Amino acid sequence: MMYARSKSFALAIPFIAALGPFSHAQEISYPDDFAEPMPLLEEVLGEFHFPVNTDSELAQRYFDQGMQMMYAFAKPEAARSFREAQAADPECAMCYWGEAWSWGSYLNGAMSTADAPRAYAAMNKALVLVDSASDKEADLIRSLRSRYIADYKPEDRRTQDQAYADTMATLAGRYPNDLNIATLYADALFLLEERRGYRRLEDPNVIRLHGVLESVLARDITHPGACHLYVHATESTPTPELAAPCAEFLGSSIPGASHINHMPSHTWNELGLWEEAVRANTVAWHSDQKAAIGKGVAIYPTHNLTMLYYAGSMGGASAASIQAAKDLAKLNNNSAMHAMSLVRFSRFDEAIALTNEPKGDVNLSMYEFSQAYAALKLGDTDRARATLATLDELAQTSTARFRFHDGKDIIGALAGILEGEIAWEEGKLEAAAEAFRKATRYYDSLNYDEPEPLPFSPRHWLGAAYLELGAYDAALTEYQLDLDDHPNNVWSLYGVNAALEGMGHDTDESTAALQEALDYADIWLLSSRPQAY
Repeated sequence: MMYARSKSFALAIPFIAALGPFSHAQEISYPDDFAEPMPLLEEVLGEFHFPVNTDSELAQRYFDQGMQMMYAFAKPEAARSFREAQAADPECAMCYWGEAWSWGSYLNGAMSTADAPRAYAAMNKALVLVDSASDKEADLIRSLRSRYIADYKPEDRRTQDQAYADTMATLAGRYPNDLNIATLYADALFLLEERRGYRRLEDPNVIRLHGVLESVLARDITHPGACHLYVHATESTPTPELAAPCAEFLGSSIPGASHINHMPSHTWNELGLWEEAVRANTVAWHSDQKAAIGKGVAIYPTHNLTMLYYAGSMGGASAASIQAAKDLAKLNNNSAMHAMSLVRFSRFDEAIALTNEPKGDVNLSMYEFSQAYAALKLGDTDRARATLATLDELAQTSTARFRFHDGKDIIGALAGILEGEIAWEEGKLEAAAEAFRKATRYYDSLNYDEPEPLPFSPRHWLGAAYLELGAYDAALTEYQLDLDDHPNNVWSLYGVNAALEGMGHDTDESTAALQEALDYADIWLLSSRPQAY
């Protein structure tokens, strides 16, 4: 599979004095696999075509592959493809432009200091050949002069990012019918805003970004680059459904690129289409696995599995969720999510039998919470209490980060759930409800993330406590709040139906909604919280 690379080889690339500060030959290192031929991935690619000025059919095919790999965020595969295009036609200026583009910053990260000289070198070679390019190609090539400098520093890249976005704005205006230039402009705009968290839709940069992408999709709803970016542009807004039409096509637009296979699930998760999200990430994981035989490209395999585990959990697809968590544990030697998935589906014997203890405050807390919860349900209150003491302390003292979150908020939510379950076992329902409310407060302080760090909501416990107390109005409120956040999740659909039933209200609609969700699930529901049956 195509995972991280660490070794590198050196390749001497001459620079032309007139092109900038690098007036002498400089050795630039490349990953080891760049010394090996990059195959044409016929079974991976879609129909996308970006014609460039070359007489070589092979160069054009590799260029198209490079563009598709970049639209799929497969950066090393993109760079290698563009270099194969150069080998097929050394005079193809755009083939060097493509390589330069592929080394640059993108939505998921800034250009590294190792990649910067690679980008600079490829840009300079494209500039040497610019007179052989078409006018449009020449404009694209020259646009890179605002993006790449000799003394690049990631922490200072904003100046170049802004200059490049301004240049691409000019080109988008010059070539209004070119969908790839518009998509490249949107790609440049993405570098100017914070990706995570609630997007301020009134921000002029966000308005402009959405407008550019929507103009492309209005003309080609299947464009893989524009649709990929649009899913990201809308996922954390109040209107993620805007991306649904293009998400329908996106997953198969580059059939063997796992990140593209996976991307519709960002929209499906927000809309509560859990079956579709499970399916998308299953296909993505298959592409990750097929990479070993050249029939897929592995891109963020751990992310694909995490999204699969999460969507399965929310949708009640226990087999898919647990298997994804098991595969993830094998891939990254971290059993935290495996333990959490087993508890979510009341597989307590299996959870307590796990022995591969992970490292780090948050992962270890997830693992220990799961085992303590399982132990409690199997009658070992002492172990649960001991773990609770540890979690309570970490919720106050931990300085760990977990993706985009303060670790103590995740740990605090887990501690509150465990505290509430201990109180429940002791018959102290009011105390249990208070502990679950505490867990919910921690949970609500978490930042936006896709997927969220926990495969469940504390409201699944708080609502259950209210049901047990006969506080049906309060239960209904909590379950509805959770459905606002996680539409169509089976646990809160169950809770809404139970609360309405307890209140003596008509449950025809809520029963139908629950049944529809359970048609895909593989579980039997008697509660929204994990418990022994």
